[in-house]
Amino acid sequence: MDVVEKALQLLLDKDMIGFAGLWAEDGVAEFPFAPDGWPTRLEGRPAIEDYVRDYAKTLDIKAIPRKVVHRTTDPDVVVVEFETEGVVVPTGEPYRSSYIVVITTRDGEIVNYRDYWNPLLLEEWRA
Repeated sequence: MDVVEKALQLLLDKDMIGFAGLWAEDGVAEFPFAPDGWPTRLEGRPAIEDYVRDYAKTLDIKAIPRKVVHRTTDPDVVVVEFETEGVVVPTGEPYRSSYIVVITTRDGEIVNYRDYWNPLLLEEWRA
């Protein structure tokens, strides 16, 4: 199973520590569209683990109905488009979100994960 498949399965399994464990010790997660007050860059596996640890307390991902993996000319870089659907835990409301991520790996671990998520959804998730 490649890193994309592992990552998406770990999200479905709500195993956020396992998800963070896909990163290299010196791996980076970037969020170019992060709103004010949210990190735009996390450096190192421990920082990524801290960031995702309680994710499942906010969003309960039930399905990934769409996934497209775009291979690049660099075998260590993929672009992934995917959608998640599930429940906003604090409100019980359903949600659906689209993501585009650029993932760079080295020796089977993520060294850079650039996540282009929609920060406008935060208002729905916090409602």
